[in-house]
Amino acid sequence: MFPSILLASLATISAVSARYPAHLLTSRDAETSIERRQSQHAYLPHTIDMPIDHFPDNPRYAPHTKATFRQRYYFDSSYYKPGGPVYLYIGGETSGPSRFSNLQTGIIQILMNATNGLGVILENRYYGESYPFNTSTTDELAYLTTEQTIADNAYFAVHATFPGIATDLSAPNTPWILYGGSLAGAQTAFSIKQYGHLLFGGIASSAVTKTVLAYPEWYAPIQKFAPQDCVTSINDIIDKFDALVKSNKTEGINEFKAVFGLEALTDNRDFAMTIAFPLGGPMNYPTNTWQELNWNSSYGSQDFFHFCSNVTNMNALANVTAVDTLLSNYSDGQPWTNLGNYAQYVKQTILPLCKGAPIDSTSCFGTQNQTFYADTTNSVSRSYLYSTCTEQGAYQVAPASGPSLISRVLQIDYTQQWCEWAFPKGTFNSIPSTPNLTYYNNYGGGNISADRLALIDGNIDVWLGVCYHSNDSPPRYSTDLHPEYLIAGAGHHWDSYGIKDVEAEPQFIREAHLWEIRTVRKWLGTFSKWRAGVVGNLEL
Repeated sequence: MFPSILLASLATISAVSARYPAHLLTSRDAETSIERRQSQHAYLPHTIDMPIDHFPDNPRYAPHTKATFRQRYYFDSSYYKPGGPVYLYIGGETSGPSRFSNLQTGIIQILMNATNGLGVILENRYYGESYPFNTSTTDELAYLTTEQTIADNAYFAVHATFPGIATDLSAPNTPWILYGGSLAGAQTAFSIKQYGHLLFGGIASSAVTKTVLAYPEWYAPIQKFAPQDCVTSINDIIDKFDALVKSNKTEGINEFKAVFGLEALTDNRDFAMTIAFPLGGPMNYPTNTWQELNWNSSYGSQDFFHFCSNVTNMNALANVTAVDTLLSNYSDGQPWTNLGNYAQYVKQTILPLCKGAPIDSTSCFGTQNQTFYADTTNSVSRSYLYSTCTEQGAYQVAPASGPSLISRVLQIDYTQQWCEWAFPKGTFNSIPSTPNLTYYNNYGGGNISADRLALIDGNIDVWLGVCYHSNDSPPRYSTDLHPEYLIAGAGHHWDSYGIKDVEAEPQFIREAHLWEIRTVRKWLGTFSKWRAGVVGNLEL
């Protein structure tokens, strides 16, 4: 969930950073570059024959199938010693190879090294190369649900084999400890909640365990923690644009679009999303945003701060600053402070991404093309959009009141139209008019709890509002059986990233990793007692 987001074309991409996939501007190149970087220390792919339908008695999946599909997984046994645990990294909304760093220097490597464990990445169904079908029609996507996905995790723990390892490492005879961040963090938490008799424990990082239909809070950490002169400038520019829209001043709206070189975008929402890309447009952004900030420069990006530095540039050329007063006749003579800087950044950084394609096309910034969305080619973005439209929701929208970094024309209907275009009614399956949030929230929502489920968040994360440590949550108290940790100054599952020398990490990350090591070691000390109470119960 939730996201994280890398960049992509609805028809062709295959990578996202943690919850939301990004836009239609970069293609498979985004994931290819990630996989190339991660594969310097490549792991061999393995597959397990996974049931497409784990719930033959649930009418939701009628007509049922007994077929299986090949689900990819990768493992690292370089730290393993007999008796050690298995760490299952939940792949989430991207491919397995995109997660290799977690076996090499990230949280799984840290835990493997500390406890003689084996690490394994399971690629989620309908991602990477783990597709049940050759295409993704509405009917074929019927098995892409939260409950089917977490059932995969339990089934895998019971049936997985690891070539070269003579010992049977299946659950529940071996301690299986799950880790996931963002949407994968929620799936980790749900797996432990639902299958705690098979899965010994889990660490859910920035786990979006609660969902809502509209999620304007995505922008709240930016409002609060980003450079305030940048925030104030954008809020004011958006207020002035929205005033033009509210009063239906078509000429002024068109002049405003032209300042950004985007007058070809006839739909105000497409335009509003495009100028919001540096901040995080609704589900879409071809540059890195606040969500992609990271303490580890190997995986993060400073794009957001480059953007704000440009917006607030006090040494801009005169022809740039002159733009600030071009529209003053629409604002009672008041300047649109830093509009020239904002527009210049968009023209120099965002517009070239189209590589000459028409601005209003789906090869660039236009979205008003039903045929484009109806393409049934298997892709990360199509899978992610389907889950968003059916269960996950959390549409990024402008707030109902108060300042806004994105235009108020961006509301639920903008995202919902993509759902309707992408997934027409099938023979056996159809999407709801808006996401059925019950399927997702019935595991406990923001107050989820399970034995040996650790919940760790960062307080500057854009997804914090739908996590365990939401600002609206009651006071949280940690115990060994129900551990929790809020990392001050951390963003979206920042604890998943690491370096091999934990002691050399920044203090706030080092202490989180040491806490995770201590937590897992305490759990492992109780494994024999737990196993005695569950052995023999292998029901999913």
